[in-house]
Amino acid sequence: MRDRVDHVPDFDRLPQSCALSATSLNERLRMTVLDPYDAVMLLSYGGPNGPDDVLPFMRNATRGRGIPDSRLLEVSEHYQRFQGVSPINAWNRRLIEDLRGELRRRGCDIPVGWGNRNWHPFVDEGLAELTDAGARRILVLPTSAYASYSGCRQYREDLERALASFEGRYGDAVLGAESSADNPDAALIVDKIRPFYNTRGMVTAQVRTILAAYRKLADQGVDPKGVRLIFVTHSIPLGMEEGSAPSEDERSAFCDLSMEISYVAQHRALIRTILPFVRKDVGNPDLPFELAFCSRSGPPHVPWLEPDINDLLRELADLPHERLAGLAAPAETRTATDTQSTATWPSNVRPTGVVVAPVGFIYDHMEVVYDLDTEARETAADVGLPYERAATVSTDRDFVASLVDVLQERAAQARGERIRPDSATGTGPFHTVCPEQCCRPGNRRPHPHPS
Repeated sequence: MRDRVDHVPDFDRLPQSCALSATSLNERLRMTVLDPYDAVMLLSYGGPNGPDDVLPFMRNATRGRGIPDSRLLEVSEHYQRFQGVSPINAWNRRLIEDLRGELRRRGCDIPVGWGNRNWHPFVDEGLAELTDAGARRILVLPTSAYASYSGCRQYREDLERALASFEGRYGDAVLGAESSADNPDAALIVDKIRPFYNTRGMVTAQVRTILAAYRKLADQGVDPKGVRLIFVTHSIPLGMEEGSAPSEDERSAFCDLSMEISYVAQHRALIRTILPFVRKDVGNPDLPFELAFCSRSGPPHVPWLEPDINDLLRELADLPHERLAGLAAPAETRTATDTQSTATWPSNVRPTGVVVAPVGFIYDHMEVVYDLDTEARETAADVGLPYERAATVSTDRDFVASLVDVLQERAAQARGERIRPDSATGTGPFHTVCPEQCCRPGNRRPHPHPS
C-alpha cells in the first residue's frame, strides 16, 4: 500500500464515459456569485439536543405513520447511549462554516442558514430567520446525496408545507422550479439543488477516507490485500427503491430524466468510480467489495434492501481459512512452488479484516455512530474480524467545494444559462432543477419508518 493516503483520483485516466470535461466548471460558469439568490439554507433531517428531546423528535420523524411509542422508545435507546444528543447538529454547524468559507473564497458572502425536517430549527424556522434578514430568493442544499423519495422528494414536501405558512406574509411564496418558472415575480422563491452523489468532490473525498482506513488496519499488522471493502448506506423499502428511478414512460416524456437511475444504482455507480483508485493503492486489482445496508426498520412483512451490515459480517467470518495457507505464511517460509503467495486475495476466503465505508452518509449521525461504530463494530469483534470505519466526507475540502459547485450550477440555471452538470460517475441526475415528478413513487410509495 502507498505511503500517501490523501491520494486524489486522476480523472483524466477514467474511461471516457466517466471523465469530466476538460474545461473546468469554474471557467464555464460565472462562479463568483450565486446571483439571483440572496441566501443559502442547509436542510437536514434533524436530531435531538438532549434526553428530553428524543421521544418528541422520534414522534416528529414518524408523524402520520401510526408507529406506537413502544417502537419509538426502542429506537430512542440508540440516542440515549449518547446522552440523547445526535451528532448531526454539531456536524451541520461545522458544514455551514465550511460552506461559508468556500463561498467567501469565491467572492460570495451571502447568508448560509439552517433548517431541519424533524427538530429545531425546523424548516419554517430556518426560512423565517433568513427572510427576516431580508432574503427573498433562497437556494436550499439538502444533506442527502442521493435521489429517492426519502432523500429528495420528501425534502421538497417539507419545504412546500413550510412555505404555505409564509403565504400572505410577503405575497406569493413558491417552491421552484416548476412554480417559480410560472411565477418568476413571486415575493419569496425557494429552490432546491440536485442530488450530488456523482460529483468530483464526492469521489475524491471517499477515496481519501477509505485509504486512510486501510492505512489504520495496515498499521495494526493487517494485510491490506485481504481486507474486504464494505460500502454501507441506509436501507429503504423495496417499494421506495422501485420508485426512485423514473418509469420508461417518464423517461420518454422527459428528456432530462433519460440518465436517471435508482437509489441502489446511484450507489453502485459511485462505487464503480471509487474502486479503481482503492485497488491500485492497496495493490490488489481484484479487491473484493460489498454493498450493504443499515438502519432497517418497520414491520417485518415490509421488504427492505439487504444484506444488513451485521449479517454480512457474520457471513464473511464464516468463510474458510484453509485456502489461505500460502498467502498467510510468513515470507521466510514460502517456497518457489508456493504460487498462492503472490495471488490476489480470493473473494471466497475469510478476509483479514474489513473496512466499512459509509458512502450513504455525508457526516456522522446516529446511523453512523450507533449502527456502524457501535453495533457493527461489536459484531465484527464477536466474529474476530479486524474492523475500521472510514470517515465521512463532510469536512473534506474537495467535497465542500463540490457542494458549492452544485449551488452555482443551480444559480447559473436560474440566470437562464444552459447547463448540463458534469458527472464523475457518468450517470445522472443531470438536471439542475428537480422535475415535478422527481422521485415521486405515486401509488408505489410505501410509508417509511423510523431509523
